[in-house]
Amino acid sequence: MVDGAVPPKVRVLVVDDDPDLLELVRRTLSPHFEVQTHHSALGVSNLVRNSEPDLVLLDVNFPALKGDQVVSLARRYAPRTTKFILYSASDESRLRSLARASGADGYLSKSVQGAELIQRLTAFRDKDQTVPA
Repeated sequence: MVDGAVPPKVRVLVVDDDPDLLELVRRTLSPHFEVQTHHSALGVSNLVRNSEPDLVLLDVNFPALKGDQVVSLARRYAPRTTKFILYSASDESRLRSLARASGADGYLSKSVQGAELIQRLTAFRDKDQTVPA
């Protein structure tokens, strides 16, 4: 990076079938992240391949395909550094076990909003960012 250059914003793909929640999360994150939203589990693999997000915030409960299944499929097309985070209103123990079983990098409850959501996503992105030589 050139001295004085602004670092690029972290790219976040938010996937949820609730349009109101998608809009709320987009408005919350947009000042701090480059945000892309998608309303279905279908097509996530293509979006991940084409947009190469740093973080994927993924709802767990979709009618056709569950979020934990999407992680397994989309990870094949994602850059090594992309982090997948399950996002759900499910209880924390269920969410934790889904994240572990699916190979997701973490999980967040949908009760996490606003500044706390920004802080947690930043922490996920910064975690283990060093790449071995």
